[in-house]
Amino acid sequence: MASRKEIDGSASVPAFYGKELRWKREAAGHTLQETVEGSYFGVSYLSEIERGERRMPLELARHVDRFLKTDGFFERRCEDVQKARRGVHAEYFAQVLEAEPRARVIERWSNALIPGLLQTPAYARAVINSTHPLDLPTQVDAKIDGRMQRAKLFDDPRKPEYWTILHESLLRQPIVPPTEMAEQLDKIAALARRRRIVPQVLPWNAPTRAFMELSLMFMEFDDAPPLLYTEGPYHGQAIDDPALVKRYHKAYDRLRAAALPPEASLAMIEDAAEDYRNGKLRN
Repeated sequence: MASRKEIDGSASVPAFYGKELRWKREAAGHTLQETVEGSYFGVSYLSEIERGERRMPLELARHVDRFLKTDGFFERRCEDVQKARRGVHAEYFAQVLEAEPRARVIERWSNALIPGLLQTPAYARAVINSTHPLDLPTQVDAKIDGRMQRAKLFDDPRKPEYWTILHESLLRQPIVPPTEMAEQLDKIAALARRRRIVPQVLPWNAPTRAFMELSLMFMEFDDAPPLLYTEGPYHGQAIDDPALVKRYHKAYDRLRAAALPPEASLAMIEDAAEDYRNGKLRN
């Protein structure tokens, strides 16, 4: 049997929160299994929250407060933990930041920018300089580093399964110089060749225009309900209502059906990279 891991509540806000949760649960005489019964969440999910490794969703906090009769304590502290976890990332991105490493499947529709998990440092710098022009160089570097750290999830050869649909404009309308754009597309192609991601390209003349104003990200988990994240230039929203996620996913399925098959998409990505290197495509 695995040994019990002690929690250092002084290590961080999430660790303090998790230690208090474990204390309240054990003081009430309940197991992890008993505490999650009646919720969408699993035992391992709650255990990771107690160890300060995972963010407490608001829905689960409310469930725990009702079950342990803690008078709304964990619901009230959710925002504090979220702020402590997000670091250099936007506050509205906190739930996605926590969920990505634990996702079994990630599906992404990108209409305006290469997804953050696939970006090179040069591409990420261009995005950050455009959206946050007043950031100091040290702030920009910290954000780029945070994005590269997120991408380390691809070091795992099996998880998550990652499928992305890119609008053709992302290949043909670069935001970085041609050499850097070629490197960006090379990175996507290399991940695809490793069978680590599956990219598809939605052509300009595709028969569907679903969600042309918003990007979409879907995540599935082994021990939690699915999560949908939509994002605009300066805002984002996470949705974990299974019925609503299912409705949005129907639109994603139409995009996937209208996009080029994976092999044809990969060939288009590699051809575009070569065109940038040869000077056939420019800013």
